[in-house]
Formats: sequence, structure tokens, C-alpha cells
Amino acid sequence: MPLRRTLLALPALVTAPAAWARASGAHPDAYPGGPFTLGVASGDPWPDGVVLWTRLAPEPLAPLGGMPPEAAVEVGWEVAEDPGFTRIAARGREVAHAGEGFSLHAEVTGLQPGRPYWYRFLADGVPSPVGRTRTAPAPDAAAPVRFIHAGCQHLEHGWFTAWRHVAEEAEIDFVFHYGDYIYETAGRSPGQPGGFGPAVRRHAGGTCRTLAEYRQRYAQYQSDPDLAAAHAAHPFVASFDDHEVENNWAGLQSEADGGGSRPPVAVPEAAVLARRAAAFQAWWEAMPLRRAQRPRGAAILAHRRLRFGRLLDLHVLDTRQYRDDQPCGDVNGPACEAVARPAAQVLGPAQEAWLLGNLGPAGATWQVLAQQVMLMPRRLARGGISMDKWDGYPAARARLLAGLAARRVANPVILSGDVHTAWAGDIRAGEDGPPVASEFTATSTTSSGDGSEALPGTAATLARNPHVRFFNDRRGYCLHAAGPGRLETTFRAVAAVTRPGAAREDRGRFLLEAGRPGLQPLG
Repeated sequence: MPLRRTLLALPALVTAPAAWARASGAHPDAYPGGPFTLGVASGDPWPDGVVLWTRLAPEPLAPLGGMPPEAAVEVGWEVAEDPGFTRIAARGREVAHAGEGFSLHAEVTGLQPGRPYWYRFLADGVPSPVGRTRTAPAPDAAAPVRFIHAGCQHLEHGWFTAWRHVAEEAEIDFVFHYGDYIYETAGRSPGQPGGFGPAVRRHAGGTCRTLAEYRQRYAQYQSDPDLAAAHAAHPFVASFDDHEVENNWAGLQSEADGGGSRPPVAVPEAAVLARRAAAFQAWWEAMPLRRAQRPRGAAILAHRRLRFGRLLDLHVLDTRQYRDDQPCGDVNGPACEAVARPAAQVLGPAQEAWLLGNLGPAGATWQVLAQQVMLMPRRLARGGISMDKWDGYPAARARLLAGLAARRVANPVILSGDVHTAWAGDIRAGEDGPPVASEFTATSTTSSGDGSEALPGTAATLARNPHVRFFNDRRGYCLHAAGPGRLETTFRAVAAVTRPGAAREDRGRFLLEAGRPGLQPLG
């Protein structure tokens, strides 16, 4: 594949995309399929800037996306105040190379707070699609904050229609992706049963273990036009859950793809670390993350805090990398003795101290803990609990809640996902105590297939868990609107994911009032 490996002077590139390419002397033969097949994205907005992302991949499913391993390609980027790119706010260049899978992470600064911007890239004279992003409000701003949280997007289980609806949402400050961006499992033929549901599309390749395999899986997911549209429409704040590595991984523990369906298989620590390093590297390459989140081998710093004016602090948490192994063999059921261990860890001592150190009465109005697995207690049938959720680590949950109380944290809000169903509930101080926080658990965007309004045991589950105010088994996402006195949440769903293009439907709305703990239903 011929590569020019040059970039003409950027200052003249201030026209619309087509003219931008013509002015630069585009060489379309360099990329017969186009270099930007995986789209563009932005993420981790600050008041003065944002991360811009893209990846050169003319052949997305080929090794290195079809790029020559020896290539080093200068890629230009522009940020404008208008979609026509007549008012350029910032521009620069990055070098794409094989060591980072030809991904680019441009950390833009010098922008104005709380406003939209448009951006694009140029590689060898070929322009990218145009993306839209938004900077965070100024630190002293009291502007409302609208945000989405979503995740669990198993490509084999359905079409990414929910992401198309996310792309069409207006004036979104950020999208929190809680994780399970990919699923690491081997491909299954459409209609074949297994896993969480029947396959309607098929993963390319086998189970992911190497960097090349994880890269290919991200490329397959990001080739989806609905997911690409969501990335191009709003800035994302990304975290990860288990399937970015393997099902239900915990700390240095590995179930060797058993995932609870087969007995765990002991895996040498070196193999666990090698797979972890490959998975983290592929995640970093595929997400609009800052350089602070670049992995170092099998370790990555994923937890971080973003502030959105005086109204919202977003504490992005990592509930996988530092946790203990799940107790009781990671099989849902009655609690064994290990559940009561007083030193149980979900966040790990360092992250837990970091979080509590950032919480306090001087923070923003809404303190949002953006994490992966359900924090609220959930009693299952026959006295069971889910060992992979905070229920399997009650001492860790008690320390967190005690920390919130000791610091007089105003208006804590918990975001979670992972369970492929939508929940809303209050987290109480003791079984019958007053609410101390409220939790919104987003359903999956595709995982587990179409779903239904309720499950056979839903009524009994709600009766056992009176603190739960809402349950739904459709696929979709949560939309939140935070203001100075109230936070409103809407559970949005699609009627089906086994066919593309399903309409959006609202399934529940709730209100939190500042200074008044406890969910209130709306409508």
C-alpha cells in the first residue's frame, strides 16, 4: 500500500471537508477503502479541551487494520467553532504508528468551556468524517448537565439501534460507557444458542487472548455505523468491566473463560498478566482516552474524576482491577462464610482512599459515582446473592457508605450496569434506615437479546427488595439531566435488537431532589 507519510501545512486547511482534501492534494489510492473506516470520537472533556480519537484502518479486520507495520503516518486534526470549519479554534498533528495500532489520541487545549465544537482529521490528504464534541462547563458555572450512561453491547446478540438513538439525543455533555464494550468470546453462527442468548451476528475469530485478536474485535464493533454515529455525536467517558478482558475477571484471578458455566481452570500468573496487558492495550487504543490512561503492561490507571461546573462531579471507578476474587466459587446462591470477610475489596485500598479523599461537602451539587456493578443490595430467589456484585463484598460496601456519611456527601448518585436489565433503587443506612444514595442501573444495549417488560420472577424479586423502585428487561440506556435542584433520569428502551431500526420508547422516569434523599417516580 503506498503511503505518502507527509502532511501539508495545516494553516490553509480551513474549508469544508471536500475542499480541505482537494487543497491538500488527496491521494485516494493510498487507502482504497479509506483510512477512517472506524470513524472518529472524542472523550474526557475538560473546560478547556477534550481528547480527539481516530484510528487508521483501511481494512478493519486485517492485522493492524491493513496498515503496513513499518509505517509512520502524520495525521492532522482541526477543531472549529462551526460545522463548516470557517472559525478554526485549534489544530495540530499526531503520528500514527504500529505500536499503538495506528490509533491517535490528540489532547486538545485552549478551547472555551461549555460549548460545542466540530473536529476532523486528515491522513495523506484524505479527510475523516466530521465529529461533534462539547467541552465541560467552567468550574464556577451552574449550567444544567445532560448525560447518558450505557454499556453491555454484545455484537452477536443484536443491532446497535440504541446507539443510533443516543447519537440523535440533543445537547449531551457526555456519555459514560460503563464497560463490556466488546465481548471476548469466540464467534457463533447466527441462530446458534449459547452464552446469554441466540446470535444474530457473528464475531470474527475465536476467543480473544492476544493483542491482535483484541484489536480485531474492537475494529469489528467500531465498524458498526450506529456505534460510530454515537461516538461522532458526543464525547464519551469510558471505563471497562469484565468482557474487555474475560468474563468475571477479578484482580489477578482468572477463570480461563469458564465464566461460571464451567469449573474454573487454574491459569499461570504470567499468562493472566499477558492477556491482561493485551486487553488493556487494545482498550486504550480503541477509546478516546488521555495519555494518563495509557497502560503499563498489565496495569492501567482507569479511575479518574471529571468536574462539570458547580453541578456535577463524575468519579469514574474501576471495580475489576483491584478487587478480591469472588467468594463462594462465584456462583450465585446463599452466602458462604467468605462473604463476611472484613477486609473485602472492590475498589482496592488506594482507589478507595482516592475516592473518599475527593468526596466532601465542598464538592459539586451531585456526586456521581460512575462504576460497573450493582451497589444496592439485591436478594435473589432462595436467599441467594450475586457474588460478582457488591453483594459479594458487603464489608467493602459498608466502608464506602460509611465514608459517604462521615464526609456529609450531598446527593450521591450511583451509576451501574452489567446485569443486562434496568433497575432504580435507594441504598439505605441499614435494612430499614433512610436512603443515603440512589442508584440507576442501565440495561444492556444489546446483550441478552430483545428482552421483555418483565421476567417470570420479577414480582417476587421486587417483593424481596422493597428499596428497588423500578425494573425492566428491555435493551437501551439511561438519560440523566442534572440541575441545581433536581436530577431527572429516564430509562429509554428499544422494542427489539434482533432486527435493526426499532423505535425508541421510554420505560420509566425518576426524580431526585437536592438535599432530599430518595427516588421519586415521575409520570
